[in-house]
Amino acid sequence: MANECYVCGKKTITGNHVSHSNKHTKRKWKPNLQRVKIIENGTVKHVKVCTSCLRSDKVQRA
Repeated sequence: MANECYVCGKKTITGNHVSHSNKHTKRKWKPNLQRVKIIENGTVKHVKVCTSCLRSDKVQRA
């Protein structure tokens, strides 16, 4: 299972960490994903969902 939200598709993005001396090195920002049980079409599934989708009730938890 990839590092991606099941509901909104939010996933890891890349960019540069910029130090005080303006040196650029690669870095990643990962979404805050939680593995939860949801009800979809009457069945229970384990999926990774970001916390913003959980707070806004975009999924029905089992």
